Amino acid sequence: MDSQERSSEEAEGAKERGLVYVWKAGSCSVTPERLPGLSGKTVLQAALGINHGLLLTEGGEVYSFGRLPWRSGPEESCANSPILENNLLGHHVITVAAGSFHNGAVTESGVVYMWGNNSAGQCAVANQPCVPEPQPISICDSETSPLLSVRILQLACGEEHTLALSLSREIWAWGSGCQLGLITTTFPVTKPQKVEHLSGRVVLQIACGAYHSLALVQCLPVQEMKPIPERCNHCSQLLITMTDKEDHVIISDSHCCPLGVALSDNQPENHVFCPSLETLEGKSVTGSQNEDYQKLLVEEHTLVALESDGASVLSSNDGQEDSGISSPGNILFPDKKEVKEYLISLSDRSLNESLEKNMCTEPDQQQLGACIPGPPGTSTSALNSLVASCASAVGVRVAATYEAGALSLKKVMNFYGTPSSEPGSQSGSGSPGPEALKDSREEQVRLESMQGKKSSSLVDIREEESEGGSRRLSLPGLLSQVSPRLLRKVGRAKMRTVALTPTYSGEADALLPSLRTEVWSWGKGKEGQLGHGDVLPRLQPLCVKSLDGKEVIHLSAGGHHSLALTAKSQVYSWGSNISGQLGHLNSPTTVPRLAKMCGDGVWSIAAGLDYSLFLADEEDFQPGLYYSGQETTTENNLYENSSTKSPILLLSCSKIGYISNVIAGGDNCLFLVDKNVMGYIASLHELASTERRFYFKLSEIKSQVLRPLLGLDNLGSANTIQLLQEMASRFSKLCYLIGQHGASLSSFLHGVKEARSLAILKHSSLFLDSYTEYCTSVTNFLVMGGFMLLAKPAIDFLSKNQELLQKLSEKSEENLQLVEVLNALFFMPFGRLHNYARTLLKLATCFEVASPEYQKLQDSSSCYESLAVHLSRKRKEAEYTLGFWKTFPGKMTDSLRKPEPLVHAQFSTHHIFPLSTLWVEALSEEAGNVNGLKITTPEEQFVLVSSTPQEKTKWLRAISQAVDQALKGTSDFVLYGAGGNVPRQEPPISRSAKYTFYKDPRFKDAVYDGRWLSGKPHGRGILKWSDGRMYSGTFRTGLEDGYGEYRVPNKALNKDDHYVGYWKEGKMCGHGVYSYATGEVYEGCFQDNMRHGHGLLRSGKLTSSSPSMFIGQWTMDKKSGYGVFDDITRGEKYMGMWQDDLCQGNGVVVTQFGLYYEGAFSTNKMMGTGILLSEDDTVYEGEFSDNWTLSGKGTLTLPNGDYIEGLFSGEWGSGIKITGTYFKPSLYENEKDKPKALRKLGILAVPPDEKWKAVFEECWNQLGCETPGQGDRWKAWDNIAVALTTNRRQHRDSPELLSRSHTQTLESLEFIPQHIGAFNLEKYENIKKYLVKACDTPLHPLGKLVETLVAVYRMTYVGVGANRRLLQEAVREIKSYLKRIFQLVRFLFPDLPEEGSTIPFLATETKGRRSFCSGKSDSRSESPEPGYVVTSFGLLLPVLLPRLYPPLFMLYALDNEREEDIYWECVLRLNKQTDMALLSFLGVQAKFWPGTVSILGESRKVSSNTKDACFASAVECLQQISTTFTPADKLKVIQQTFEEISQNVLETLQEDFLWSMDDLFPVFLYVVLRARIRNLGSEVHLIEDLMDPYLQHGEQGIMFTTLKACYYQIQHEKLT
Repeated sequence: MDSQERSSEEAEGAKERGLVYVWKAGSCSVTPERLPGLSGKTVLQAALGINHGLLLTEGGEVYSFGRLPWRSGPEESCANSPILENNLLGHHVITVAAGSFHNGAVTESGVVYMWGNNSAGQCAVANQPCVPEPQPISICDSETSPLLSVRILQLACGEEHTLALSLSREIWAWGSGCQLGLITTTFPVTKPQKVEHLSGRVVLQIACGAYHSLALVQCLPVQEMKPIPERCNHCSQLLITMTDKEDHVIISDSHCCPLGVALSDNQPENHVFCPSLETLEGKSVTGSQNEDYQKLLVEEHTLVALESDGASVLSSNDGQEDSGISSPGNILFPDKKEVKEYLISLSDRSLNESLEKNMCTEPDQQQLGACIPGPPGTSTSALNSLVASCASAVGVRVAATYEAGALSLKKVMNFYGTPSSEPGSQSGSGSPGPEALKDSREEQVRLESMQGKKSSSLVDIREEESEGGSRRLSLPGLLSQVSPRLLRKVGRAKMRTVALTPTYSGEADALLPSLRTEVWSWGKGKEGQLGHGDVLPRLQPLCVKSLDGKEVIHLSAGGHHSLALTAKSQVYSWGSNISGQLGHLNSPTTVPRLAKMCGDGVWSIAAGLDYSLFLADEEDFQPGLYYSGQETTTENNLYENSSTKSPILLLSCSKIGYISNVIAGGDNCLFLVDKNVMGYIASLHELASTERRFYFKLSEIKSQVLRPLLGLDNLGSANTIQLLQEMASRFSKLCYLIGQHGASLSSFLHGVKEARSLAILKHSSLFLDSYTEYCTSVTNFLVMGGFMLLAKPAIDFLSKNQELLQKLSEKSEENLQLVEVLNALFFMPFGRLHNYARTLLKLATCFEVASPEYQKLQDSSSCYESLAVHLSRKRKEAEYTLGFWKTFPGKMTDSLRKPEPLVHAQFSTHHIFPLSTLWVEALSEEAGNVNGLKITTPEEQFVLVSSTPQEKTKWLRAISQAVDQALKGTSDFVLYGAGGNVPRQEPPISRSAKYTFYKDPRFKDAVYDGRWLSGKPHGRGILKWSDGRMYSGTFRTGLEDGYGEYRVPNKALNKDDHYVGYWKEGKMCGHGVYSYATGEVYEGCFQDNMRHGHGLLRSGKLTSSSPSMFIGQWTMDKKSGYGVFDDITRGEKYMGMWQDDLCQGNGVVVTQFGLYYEGAFSTNKMMGTGILLSEDDTVYEGEFSDNWTLSGKGTLTLPNGDYIEGLFSGEWGSGIKITGTYFKPSLYENEKDKPKALRKLGILAVPPDEKWKAVFEECWNQLGCETPGQGDRWKAWDNIAVALTTNRRQHRDSPELLSRSHTQTLESLEFIPQHIGAFNLEKYENIKKYLVKACDTPLHPLGKLVETLVAVYRMTYVGVGANRRLLQEAVREIKSYLKRIFQLVRFLFPDLPEEGSTIPFLATETKGRRSFCSGKSDSRSESPEPGYVVTSFGLLLPVLLPRLYPPLFMLYALDNEREEDIYWECVLRLNKQTDMALLSFLGVQAKFWPGTVSILGESRKVSSNTKDACFASAVECLQQISTTFTPADKLKVIQQTFEEISQNVLETLQEDFLWSMDDLFPVFLYVVLRARIRNLGSEVHLIEDLMDPYLQHGEQGIMFTTLKACYYQIQHEKLT
């Protein structure tokens, strides 16, 4: 604490803190003495070695006292009063540690200083027997680069080793011995190394005994349980063994792997090392055989003692130093060195060799050889070689257990076996206790860690409560052949698990000490001090399984014993017990056992050389010190040594003050004592002590009441069970938090004891929240009558444990009802809040009123108090509600009772209205409803009338409050620290809630979950009907409206119909996609749940029986109007009119075989007048009666012009009867009279303006016009803006749908082009730009229109529709589109002049326009262009044509195929010639021939063999015609080509000249030939059909005519 902040009272008290008292352990004088020479310094921490000690004072200074042989001066080497360690001055030390003869300190910056004896490298200094002064040592992590020095938090020192815990919670070790946990055999280790085995785990604390080490490690997060392996990963034994006795079978899972030291997996010798224990017949080794082996082995004087079924070969030497195993044989390795060498040899050579070697080197061992017969084939040799190899491998006395065990029955069957007698009663046996290995998972853990993985402990927390003796399951008559796996399966199925594991909140674990811990130990285990149930050493950390789930919070290691303190204030002890230091009966133990309780629970422990100290709570909260160990008593002046039977209280300690720390060492022990100034220390001890007792009580309730209750059957409805489980889990969570808090208070008392670092102050919200959550779940359970329901099934259980219950619930009155006891029990925790408030107030009084501490304590106190009051009010409310239900007149049903609904009861009927969907408002007075409240629910409205206005206000407030709570899902919080009068806020009108409809005819029994507004679904929500239908999307005032998804199950096909799209007032309306269960998909417009408007229907996939596609107009679910139907199976496409789903009216059919029909249809058949063309140009015009069936008058024209007139009947392609006249006009008439059948195509087809009317109507409707052109223009612009912004908003939630450019387009479209002043070219360009952008996004109505038109156009003219006969139809359709879109554009931009008008050029633009043909600058060109002509072609083709180009150009190519083939052949032939030859062949005047050409940037003369070089730039220019789309662009390319030619000629002639057509044509023809444009005919025809009409007589028109002439010239070129 900073001295400034300390208030005066505290300053007084501070002098009375951290006083040091010393007591000689076990001496008859029970009066501790004050350590001299510290003159008023507060000692925060102390550490003791065998003969010396260290003290750490508040200023971070370190003092030493006792025998200090490493110091130089004689007076210093034995100091009775503390000496300051000068080397550490100026480094603020935060913690100190002492080993037997060496010391360590850690500074604030995490640096470690070591000094003292260094004979084993324990000070991390090489080649120096002792280190006289504190010396910093470097700890570097070699895995990081650059090397980072590791910051240390805590140190622990043993006799020959030191461990350090780093900031990243990893252990570093140095010194000598297996207790380092390092994978090395070269000692001493003087460079600190990381204990890899635990890296990656969170280590909470470390402790060192003389030759062993302990670590407290946080459990890994609970993983899914892995399947338990069948066999041990190290020695391949079955983990669950079955022993067949005459009358029963013993099943045991307590397999103990005999390998204290595990080897890594990849070594080949593993198989030799641990042969399987199975016999060749596949049976496991039975017990009786075991005994035989055992006799054999013992007779052979081998060092292996086996224990089977209670027959113990181990004897105890009654408290002599060696309480290990007395055994007759010789020790295999006389000294440590050989062990080390031997272990090294194991790793490099196969085991067999090394075994043989040992046999050869030591003659003594012939007997051993005798029990290793040849290769391990039979079971005997298998076991023997196993035992022998284990014995030799470990090299110390071995006690291996094969069948010592316990099977926790929770795992095999779901009932408890009776525990065997008290574990201690196997007196004298040094055998592993029953819990030696609860769990075969240990092996898994060890294996995983050996493979270098992070080891994980998979402990089921539910095992937490199962303690005590070994449990065995005897199954009479069960054959031993049953596989353990099967057994395990049987067991698992029956188990009813009730997870009572606390839902640990990560938050609490981060802020308070974790209780989910494991204890790991390693080092020498000769006295059982490792706790693994054996006396083997461990080279690497191993988890002490029996402490799993025991919530260990602190470890202490003595000379040869270990202590573990749990959150429940219990102590487990194990190891040597010569002096009774374990605090229980005389025998040593190799597994942790509970020590005898002292006082009201231990909260601090210290293990000394051969004794233990326990600091426990006494009645008056003043800590009592208990001692367990050697005692010296003086009777008749004779000194007698005896051991304590159980921990004894050192009485005189209570006189000296409040002990905060105990430290144990060799002979002496030391206490740090605080004097109780102003009651501050006493209040802290009281808080800690009561919290620990409170935790003990909560744990008892959890394990003795809650868990059995949850395990009961028939607990009532699922609802009740759910509430009970919720209550149990919240209780668990609260219980865990209290446990953590108790642990945190214990460590708080060891420290500086600053009030403001108390957890209940710093993290008050954790406590407040946990209590409030628990309160909510208990009151809910209470309202539902949970306690009454529990009383019935639990009556047996409860009545048996009546006393226990009364004790736990603190109710002592006679004949209480069970319900009340339970009630009291589960509401008991809330009383604790008052205690918090009281204690905090007590603490506050120790400070001055002005100090910040006082303020903080005062505030927190009132916070806890107000929560306590508030929660007791909640309890009362819950009890009133329960009371109301009991008095309820109607048929009392469980279904009625929800935690807090509103119930409307009328006579004997009633209805429940869930609160979350209740709206309440006060009625205005003038309506005559004086004191009325209007209640609105989704399907009802009613008025509550109260007698007085006050009553009305009270009800209004109560209902509003209840609704508000129901919505928040919490009980109404009093804001922490605020007074009780918080203004009530009204529940929101718009809210989210779940509701089941009960009478609305359309929604009956449907469940709605989503947003509401004043009693109606409004906003996003999901509605599920009981028949499986489901709607998910937006609602408006109770109906589906907006965008939504709808599914309807189709029972017959077992699939869903699925609609995604727009809705209006509960019906599908607007654009959507409907996928039918049959596989059909409709995509298009809907109205009133029917397909109406433009839409596309796909039936079947390409592979299915009858795939087809229809795109066109629908009316009331039927095809009606113009549409295109593609029958993929028959290879036919129909384009025409429909009515009632049938083809009716004019239409065109094309087939994949090249047939073409246009004419009348009636009821799906060709009927009436029509024209039929076949691929070879045979034409029939006349009457039809059915598909492809001629019937009646007609004319048949053959490809050569001959024709027949008359009556026809029959199907096309299968013989037709003809009665008529045959004409051969070419014989006697001139050419002009040939029938013009081919010209007439299209007359009987649907007029282009009649096509796709629905698509255009939809666009007009989007703009807000009923009929095309009729409507308000500004409204149209508003509609466009709305469409764009809503679409943008929809996409903002999922930005990945829109590219950046798309977003920019949308943003720019939100500005409407302005129209002010006269219309000019600039405005025209602006409109053009706007249209380009609008058509770029389907979110704009025009863009949507264009997108749809492109889709229908492609559907029509691709596939079967790519028929050359359709070309003219396709061109007419494009022209019709242009006309109709132009109408839309003129509606939006009214000042756009009509088609064909001209926009005057600005005066500046006409100047200097150079006429191409005259070559002079002349403003009056031959084709006068007074301005720019407005046409739909110029405005819209640039937008439309690029999208329609592929199908259209394909039709052109097909139509001109024959012409183009002739043309191409000629082009290829003429291109074989060189430039000069070709120029002269075409008759180009010699003066125009280029003299030099530029090839790759070099200028070269044109020679007779130059090819493809002349006019190259013009040729290149003309080739670009294929890369453009619109006729205007293509014409520009032609114009540029002419300009390039002129440019070339200019360069050659060096003078101005004027082209004449005769000169120009041959040069242009040369360029056209060299350009080699494959589809030139198609290009020419496309330009001709779609060019702006006004251009035909202008300059570009003349140039185009020239190109056309070239094309025809090349075709008819006959010269070779």
